[in-house]
Amino acid sequence: MAQEGRMVTKNETRAPEVPQGCEVLRGSVTRINYSNDQTGYTVASISLAGGGQCTVVGTLPGLVPGEEVYLEGNWVTHHRYGKQFKVEQFRVVMPVTREGIKRYLGSGLIKGIGPATAERIVRVFGTDALRVIEDEPERLQEIDGIGPRKLAMITQAWEKQKAIREVMVFLQGAGISTSMATKIYRHFGAAAIGVVKNEPYRLAKEIFGIGFTTADRIAAQMGIDRDSPCRVEAGLLHVLGRALEEGHLYLPEPVLTERALELLDVDPPLVGQALEALVKEGEVVMEEREGEKGVYLAPFYAAEVAVARRLRRLQTERPGSLAAGAAAEPRPRTGSVFDREVGEVTLAPEQAEAVRAALRERVLVITGGPGTGKTTTIKAVIQAVEASGRTVLLAAPTGRAAKRLSQVTGRPAKTVHRLLEMRPGQPFDEERVRIEADMLIVDEVSMVDLILMNNLLKAVRPPTHLLLVGDVDQLPSVGAGNVLRDIIDSGAVPVVRLARIFRQEEASWIVKNAHRINRGDPPLWGKEQRDFFYFKAERPEECSDWIVDLVCRRIPANFPYQPREIQVLSPMHRGSAGVGELNRRLQEALNPAGSKPEVAQGSWVFREGDRVIQVVNDYNLKWRRVIPGPVEEREGYGVFNGDIGEIARIDLEEETVTVIFDQEREVFYPFEQLDELTLAYAITVHKSQGSEFPVVLFPLVWGPPMLLARNLFYTAVTRAKEMVILVGDRRPMWAMLRNDSVAQRYSRLKDRLGES
Repeated sequence: MAQEGRMVTKNETRAPEVPQGCEVLRGSVTRINYSNDQTGYTVASISLAGGGQCTVVGTLPGLVPGEEVYLEGNWVTHHRYGKQFKVEQFRVVMPVTREGIKRYLGSGLIKGIGPATAERIVRVFGTDALRVIEDEPERLQEIDGIGPRKLAMITQAWEKQKAIREVMVFLQGAGISTSMATKIYRHFGAAAIGVVKNEPYRLAKEIFGIGFTTADRIAAQMGIDRDSPCRVEAGLLHVLGRALEEGHLYLPEPVLTERALELLDVDPPLVGQALEALVKEGEVVMEEREGEKGVYLAPFYAAEVAVARRLRRLQTERPGSLAAGAAAEPRPRTGSVFDREVGEVTLAPEQAEAVRAALRERVLVITGGPGTGKTTTIKAVIQAVEASGRTVLLAAPTGRAAKRLSQVTGRPAKTVHRLLEMRPGQPFDEERVRIEADMLIVDEVSMVDLILMNNLLKAVRPPTHLLLVGDVDQLPSVGAGNVLRDIIDSGAVPVVRLARIFRQEEASWIVKNAHRINRGDPPLWGKEQRDFFYFKAERPEECSDWIVDLVCRRIPANFPYQPREIQVLSPMHRGSAGVGELNRRLQEALNPAGSKPEVAQGSWVFREGDRVIQVVNDYNLKWRRVIPGPVEEREGYGVFNGDIGEIARIDLEEETVTVIFDQEREVFYPFEQLDELTLAYAITVHKSQGSEFPVVLFPLVWGPPMLLARNLFYTAVTRAKEMVILVGDRRPMWAMLRNDSVAQRYSRLKDRLGES
């Protein structure tokens, strides 16, 4: 049965008509036990009008404690939670009782009014409280703790609620949750209703968190036909957008058509016509190579062409070489350089050649696994350049990677975004930003996607030398493209591969086992391997139990590590040993519900002290440094996909969450932006790229074949600095070791680079 739209009025008392076979309940909302903002699915506690309590479940978007509700549905018995009322339709009215108004105002609906303030307001004004806020807001200053500043905040928030009420009622009538409706209103303003009625697919294109499925459902409710060209075009753009999330830069036309037909369920000619229209409109580019038609979103086609062109330009324009001065070369006989920390360092032949090549070549790639001397080589390059009186800049894709690069080299390093001075809501300005250095060294290049590489190359111009360093055997970037591998495989750029493991007898078993995994050999564990362990667990549920026990009890009791230094990396999101379930269990064990402030967002409840991770690039979020640092870096913009932090404070009245990232950057999130965060007690291996953790726990469980890959296993192990613990079944491990195929990403960068 279709859900009825949410109606918010002060005087509504009419109960909805009850369909045959349904029962009706009336009561007030006392607690929201669970709510998913994406689907609207809610579990709530209701105080019944006739007395007693019950639990109700169903699609109840935007329900707020204190509201009076009419509910239609039937009683069901859940195998775990017992008797519940399953709601089919509902109607909401404004609360009229003192307790209901107190819950309503204290629910976080009005910024500036939390539970304590709500109680004081109701104590003074009783059931007249809502009318006072509406008609005589200045009287709120009679309440202890409400001064002019807070009154202005409350009045502004109340007026905002009034202004968006029409929009909210309309949007929730279309099945959109309160938080998502607020986002739509913030983005489109007074035009929101018009956009939703006439251009609903713009929601999926322009607002994070609204996908094609939601926009398509809204479009159907607005009367847009399934065969409408705007729907088919939106579906094609959605399929190409999803392909980007899988790492593809384009899709072959037959693959795009097949996926679109499956999504849209329309006749094939309509897809062809819509694709032609998108090409004419410039939204997509279709390029044929070797008999294959590839379809790109226009910005990604332009970026791929530009990256190839700019790299070739850097390679071919050779106005000079850093190797011109003798001081720049490693000593030819000993192959040594002087390091200011450890004195003279002897380089292996391939390291010395890497240094000479970096000084000689305009663009160079250095690749190698852990323990192969990449860091020593970078330091030798820096020393050689500086010995000639030249300048070097260092950068990495993430804050953690940049911080680590700075620590090991003793020189400042920036994130690529900060190096390029990327500004909120603005495209990169290549006329304003140019790399002013004789050499730019970029570490962890396996994480760099095509768009970031394109922006970087815009700022690197002759005569600057570019040194790209990374481990090509790790997982490719989270973003679209396979940049490092494509550059190496193209043969267009010189490459130095570092393969020797230095001080093999002293190397940790993490390093040794990482190389064994990369060769397809099983890791070794036992009494000799004091930093590499394995615990057997045949079932995923048993694996999950082991992980929780290890993080919370066994590791802290036997090693000098606290839970915050232990990172669980799982191959997948779902399942007993997936990220979702492990996060719930670890949060319950390490930071349970209690006296700490908390806020629900989607399927998560965030509490002060929770470890969280950013799941999308947000160039508009402002941060400020909470530890001493350079004046120019005390504040800035941008929090990026994969940044990990801890919730320091939740302000229920200001409706903000304060997160400290990497123990140095403070960021304030409005409640409506919490969908950019998720819990990070456990994260996927993909999200861990560029980070290092003292201890890594990795569950060995069965999953989709694409996740049972050797490079995923290898990447997980190489994220650990001091200890790796494997937990689970050896059979999935053997499957990963056997699967050395790299997942195909549709990209033509390699071919473009190989063209003369």
